[in-house]
Amino acid sequence: MILTLLGVFVLGLAIGRFTGPAAVLHAQGNNRVFELRTYTAPDGKLSDLLARFRNHTTTLFQKHGITSVGYWVPQDAPASANTLTYIIAYPNREEAKRRWAAFQADPEWQKAWAASEVNGRLTGKIESVFMDPTDFSPIK
Repeated sequence: MILTLLGVFVLGLAIGRFTGPAAVLHAQGNNRVFELRTYTAPDGKLSDLLARFRNHTTTLFQKHGITSVGYWVPQDAPASANTLTYIIAYPNREEAKRRWAAFQADPEWQKAWAASEVNGRLTGKIESVFMDPTDFSPIK
């Protein structure tokens, strides 16, 4: 029984390696650029910010060719109460600029953004850092 479960686990890892997000990231080549974004929400607004990402933002990123790598909230206070950090990827820096502009201009995004902020802004501070993977990075 344990060997069967271990076999299923290993098979799942292998399949995920070739079909999951990491496989997509590897298949797109080495000239990609990653963007690390950190949002600090006003007090009491993090759950609303997460809902906007869950219900709208990630789908619209996909629509505009923005690859979602991952989304995180810190475990430790005080940042755990108001911080969302995520990484997205683009084919190159020029495409990052073009795709981000298309995303922001999308009427569906503008509608979702306006509706989510009807009771106040969901972001107080936004930080953005563009990054290149190192030659030893498992994600390129």
